[in-house]
Amino acid sequence: MSLIFGSLLVAALYVVLLSRHKKAATGQLTLMNSLALVETALQPEGSVLVQGELWRARARAGLTVERGARVLVVGTSGHLLEVEPAPLGVPSLTET
Repeated sequence: MSLIFGSLLVAALYVVLLSRHKKAATGQLTLMNSLALVETALQPEGSVLVQGELWRARARAGLTVERGARVLVVGTSGHLLEVEPAPLGVPSLTET
């Protein structure tokens, strides 16, 4: 009996740990107009670092954006961010 209880406890802890790594579905709204740093070149899809998290992203209008460039989050489609190159007057990103 204790073996079954122990197995169930381990399985429950595993599920709890996995759930902490999922992106919140409601977080999309807080990402709008956020600055992001391109981690993997957007051709037009790649990845960006925004608010300390790595997200899949697509450059609007099929643009190619190189790694290290700053982009602005202008939309979302599920967990895929739509981004545009950041305007020139936008202050640089700060590392946290």
